Amino acid sequence: MSDLTPDPAPADSDNARAYSVSELAFALKRTLEDQYGFVRLRGELSKVTFHSNGHVYLSLKDEKAVIDGVVWKGSVRNLSVRPEQGLEVVVTGRITTYPQGSRYQIVIESMTAAGVGALLAQMERLKARLAAEGLFEASRKQPLPAMPTVVGVITSPTGAVIRDILHRIRDRWPCEVLVWPVVVQGEAAAAQVAAAIRGFNDLPEGGPVARPDILIVARGGGSVEDLWPFNDEALARTVAASRIPLVSAVGHETDTTLIDFVSDRRAPTPTAAAEMATPVLSELRGGLSELSGRLHRSAGRIVIDRRGRLETLGRTLARVPDLVELAEQRLGLARNRLAAGLTRNVAVHETRLARVAGRLRPGLLSRPREAFSERLAGLAVRLQPALDRSLSRSRERLEALSARLGSADPGAPLARGFARVHRADGGLVRQGAVLRPGEAVRLVFADGERGAVIEPPPGPPRQGDLF
Repeated sequence: MSDLTPDPAPADSDNARAYSVSELAFALKRTLEDQYGFVRLRGELSKVTFHSNGHVYLSLKDEKAVIDGVVWKGSVRNLSVRPEQGLEVVVTGRITTYPQGSRYQIVIESMTAAGVGALLAQMERLKARLAAEGLFEASRKQPLPAMPTVVGVITSPTGAVIRDILHRIRDRWPCEVLVWPVVVQGEAAAAQVAAAIRGFNDLPEGGPVARPDILIVARGGGSVEDLWPFNDEALARTVAASRIPLVSAVGHETDTTLIDFVSDRRAPTPTAAAEMATPVLSELRGGLSELSGRLHRSAGRIVIDRRGRLETLGRTLARVPDLVELAEQRLGLARNRLAAGLTRNVAVHETRLARVAGRLRPGLLSRPREAFSERLAGLAVRLQPALDRSLSRSRERLEALSARLGSADPGAPLARGFARVHRADGGLVRQGAVLRPGEAVRLVFADGERGAVIEPPPGPPRQGDLF
């Protein structure tokens, strides 16, 4: 019996007892907990959130209703399955209310899998097919640019997502941001996002609209149905074919969509995607300053080290005056020895010359000359007969050649009464058959030339001419 079971009231309702709000709320709470102290529910998990305090907050739904649920930190480790978005489960627990908000929920104590939801089963089949095609391979993923100049963002133009991305990029790396507005929920979402990716890829290099160096596809969290457009096969293939590196940032950290597997990088949140796409300018400046300082310090240490080594080597060297004095001393000694050496050398050569001069006589020069004259006279006597024989043979060969030359002279036959016949062009006529009647020729005799004309050959004799 509830604590709020009404007492018999007088006929006048104005005299009925007035309950406080908290009395009614806690009475309802006790009633629900008494009537539904232990229940088993079957439904699909949605809006699963792992809180930092260790509790898990979720919703259970079917085609017509939704009930909130919570798994306290102490019961999480006892669950047989990990709560995931879209997973169909059977849970046991107790129904309770939250008096401050007039809401009821189920406090889950155990959870078992009841089968994969229809949507997730469909996505798993598509995921397996695309994985078999190699679209998830790490080797085909493109590296993200280190310092992009233009960032392309594909998301809804309204809402907190685009504001978070723009704010984060502005704080980290001020650069140009191009936003392609699309719807991120509903039937048209997948087609619009795919068209935006293709549109960014089709922008020409150096065109009027800058081509992005990196793309971000982003939207906030939601249920499986809200995020389902990002599990579209055509959209996944468009993401995989993008020539511009692409970061997917769909939903919260616990949400997973198909484009997360084919994109070049997956970000747990849109803000994290902005951080992946851009470096921190202040950190780069700080790093550059640190490197510059290290460079200067290293250069200073090198200079100090070289100076110390030079000073150490300098201490091992002799003093300049010592070197000069030592060299001057050696030079003085050498000069003294040189003078004495020259005097001794002249005396030695003078003695040698005197000895040689004593052996020289005029006969030493005349005897070789007389011997040479005798050898030359003997050689002349032997060479003369040979020269005479050679000259005689040469004279005979010359006379023979002169005779042969005279016989080959073309003018010699002319002296014997012959003549040469030349055509008008100067060519020599060797056969009469080549001459034509009436052709002018030139006759060359021993004493001069004469012109002539060729007459036709005589015809056959007539009969009367025979007698």
